Amino acid sequence: MTEHKLAVVGAGGVSKSALTIQLIQNHFVDEYDPTIEDSYRKQVVIDGETCLLDILNTAGQEEYNAMRDQYMRTGGRGGGVLCVFAINNIKSFEDMHNYREEIKRFKDSEDVIVDTKQAQDGIPFIETSAKTRQGVNDMLAVSRDCAKKKKKKKKKKKKKVILNSSLFYNYMIYIPFT
Repeated sequence: MTEHKLAVVGAGGVSKSALTIQLIQNHFVDEYDPTIEDSYRKQVVIDGETCLLDILNTAGQEEYNAMRDQYMRTGGRGGGVLCVFAINNIKSFEDMHNYREEIKRFKDSEDVIVDTKQAQDGIPFIETSAKTRQGVNDMLAVSRDCAKKKKKKKKKKKKKVILNSSLFYNYMIYIPFT
């Protein structure tokens, strides 16, 4: 069985947990409860393939940066990272640079931020909503597709995939580990 390992990172309050819980438990959590670190595992079917999904939902608060660093230092669990930010919170967007640098410090990953025009040119751009579940399963398909491409093209440039969560105004950037 294929295992998909993902870490979900981003500033506090950008709905990382709401999206993760909707994906794992098919339940929408509308109240904000700051996460220190939660791990979720679930067997899922993606495009007819049974997979084991292993998600680490990380803390968004700055006081837990050391925990994220430790995660990256110990190998990132061999998967990728979903970076989440809210478009109604400019600081959470600006933090994406810090997450990118943090990931690059521990992993050799070259990536490209995808804008709307690039999405029109065939790079995935998926709207998601934790409340309505719109696009939530598509997040898995994108991570699986990125993992397959990574295996085939290890020496080629990696790409970030931005996923838009319209209800909470979130975007996620998938960064596969090399």
